[in-house]
Formats: sequence, structure tokens, C-alpha cells
Amino acid sequence: MCHQIPWRCFFYLFTCLLLWTEAVPVAIDKTKVRVPEEKKEEKVDHPDTGLYYDRYLREVIDVLETDKHFREKLQNTDMEDIKQGKLAKELDFVSHHIRTKLDELKRQEVSRLRTLIKAKHEMQNGNDVAMDHQALLKQFEYLNHMNPHTFETDDLDKLIKTATKDLENFDKERHEEFKRYEMMKEHERREYLKTLDEEKRQKEEEHYEEMKKKHADHPKVNHPGSQDQLKEVWEEADGLDPVDFDPKTFFKLHDSNGDGYLDEQELEALFTKELEKMYDPNNEEDDMVEMEEERLRMREHVMNEVDTNRDRLVSLDEFMISTGKKEFLEPDSWETLEQQPAFTEEELKEFEKHISNQEQELSKKSEELLKQKEELERQQQQLNAQKLELQQAVEHMERLRSQQAQQPPVLEGEPNIQNGAVQPPSETGSHQPPAAGDAKPQESHQ
Repeated sequence: MCHQIPWRCFFYLFTCLLLWTEAVPVAIDKTKVRVPEEKKEEKVDHPDTGLYYDRYLREVIDVLETDKHFREKLQNTDMEDIKQGKLAKELDFVSHHIRTKLDELKRQEVSRLRTLIKAKHEMQNGNDVAMDHQALLKQFEYLNHMNPHTFETDDLDKLIKTATKDLENFDKERHEEFKRYEMMKEHERREYLKTLDEEKRQKEEEHYEEMKKKHADHPKVNHPGSQDQLKEVWEEADGLDPVDFDPKTFFKLHDSNGDGYLDEQELEALFTKELEKMYDPNNEEDDMVEMEEERLRMREHVMNEVDTNRDRLVSLDEFMISTGKKEFLEPDSWETLEQQPAFTEEELKEFEKHISNQEQELSKKSEELLKQKEELERQQQQLNAQKLELQQAVEHMERLRSQQAQQPPVLEGEPNIQNGAVQPPSETGSHQPPAAGDAKPQESHQ
């Protein structure tokens, strides 16, 4: 199982890509730590958000980014106003050529959706059923389907709100997906044990417990986002003296795109060292799917602790405020996945019940399909038999016609040969043989 991770969320696309935050001066002894040079402003390559309309979203942002008025308004609009649609109203003031580009983008997107709808419709219903494109376009909430030709304020408002909703639900959906993965893994393990005899089952259980202990036997995992955790990155990944650790310098070092924020991808990169303590792809006991879930849990935890305005970005101000908290200096121990089971026994039983119901339903459908197949085969056999009988009847009639065509016509006065016997020719007006019981004619004597 793999997770498609939206490394930067929609908020990032509507803030970081359009705003460039100046670097904060760093007060530190530059003879010890080399501060990275200022990065020149350059166009950011948007990462995939994971949304099915990701390309359309990015293209709209790219176009809006080129309008000076829109950029200025965005600088003075907070995230809550953006989510409530106030930013969308500024679309009425962008330049004409920007609106023309947006109109073309929308027409292309509507055309793409219609093509997808048509293909799906033909696969499900065939070509002989009428299709209402306008009605089917209603299912796509991120654009105004009533006006497929021009990009209006309502289109931008729908795009912002839909992307916001979809991305805010990402972590929740991820938790559920990972829980299903873990329950399926345990379900399959238990089902496998049922196929073994008592001796093999015991050995398998012992091996399972041994692998769990090996996985849990790892160095201490630092609390994500704590001073100890960041210092470890500073020393081992950045190659700097831990004595010279400075939060501002650390922030600049790991703001890899220089936009003034630590986004989700940049945060997750900070946890690699901690994950390497627990997971090795070469070890049987380590599950790489669980490793990625652990990484996401760490990112989610830091976001909840540090991202005070909930824009899914960590600004320098938010980062510096967090370094003064007790959780940063004296954090609690971090509970890893093996210390926090993804599911309870009751949840597993409910999951297995659901699987059992699905299997029964599939089995029932399979039996019905088998019966339908057998009935079709029986009907096919009947059709083949009828076809054979008809063919034989046709061949018989053809033989009779051929035989009649080959026999010569019988002339008057000539013997008629039938079945190898010579029959006397029939004469017109000849006497019929006497009927039984009639007196024989007397013979005349000379």
C-alpha cells in the first residue's frame, strides 16, 4: 500500500507561491557557522497536491500569480478570509488578458471532464443512450458547470473551498487507510495460522513475537520538533557543532526553497534520522509502510504544536515561538507506532466480519455467475444441436434433388427400370387384371 502525499497543501499554493518573505537576519558567529547565501527569487515548481484536479489548480495559480493587483491583495488577506471567499472577489479587478487565459483554462478543463464522462458513459451504457453532459458535470464541485466558457468569481471561490476541504480531510483519510492496512495484515496472519498444524503454528507465533521484539529494540527516538531532535539533525545531517545550534540558522538551512516557510515536505525531511533508528528496508521485522506512517505522524504532530494559524505551513515567527516552549526544551517521550496500536481487538473483529460479509456476497455473485454460465452453455448446446439437425435436413434434401436430377425421363412404351427390376410398359386402355374371385376365362379348343 502506498500513500499519495500532497507535500504542499492548497494554502501553500495560495500563499507561498505568491508571497516571498524576506530572510530574517541571523545573529551568530559566522566564523563557526556558515549562513547560507540569500536565494534569488525564482519560479517554484509546484508539487503535486494529490487532487484529481491538481493540474487545473496549478495552472490557475500560475496565471493568477502573474497579476500584480492580485498578488498585492493576497499580501493583505489572511487565511480565514481566503477560505471564506473574500479573495475570490478580487478576480473582478485582474487584467483582461489574465481573465482571457483563465477562460481558456476553464474551457480546456470542461472539455477534459466531458471526454472522461463520455468514455465512462460508453463503457457502462453503450453508445445508444442519450447523455446529459450538463447534469453529469454537477458532480465536479471545483468549477461552475452552469457556465462552461468563462472563468468567473464563483469558479475561483469553488476551487478554493473544494481544495481546502479535500486537503483538510487528507490526514483523517490517511489514518483510516493505515488502520485498514494494519487490520488486513493481522487478519491475513491469523488466517494463515489456521492452515498450520499445532507444531508449525507454535513456531510461527514464536517467530512473530521475536520479530516484534527486534523491531522494538532500537535507540531512543527523540520527540519530533524538540531541541534534542533538531540538534541531532544539525550535527549529523548538517555536519555542524551542536554547541553552535541556533534555531534561526536551522530554519534557514532547512527552508530548502527559500520561501520563508517550512512546508510539509521540508518538515518530513527532518525526521529521516529518527526513522532510520527504527526502520531498515533490509530487515524482515521492519515494515516500510509503517515507516512512512510514522513520518507522517511526526509531521502532523509538529504542525499541531507549531502551526498556530493552521495554514499547514511553519513560518519563522511560529518556529521561533515554539523554541521557547517547555515542549521544545523538555519534551515528553515520543510514543512510536508499536506503542500505539492502530486498532483494537473489537475493531479487528468488526473488520473481519465486514470482510466475511464481502466474501459471502462475492461467493453468492460467483455462484450466480456460474449458474448463468452453465445455463448459457446449455442453451448453446441446444442451439448447436438444432443447427446440426437443420444442416442434416438440408443436406438430405440436397441429395434427393441431386438423385432426381440424375435419373433419365421414362418414355412411353419403354420398360421402366426401378430398383433393378424391369416393369412392363403401361398401355393406354389395357385391361386391368381380374380381381380376386372372378372366374378365369375358358380356353378355346381347336
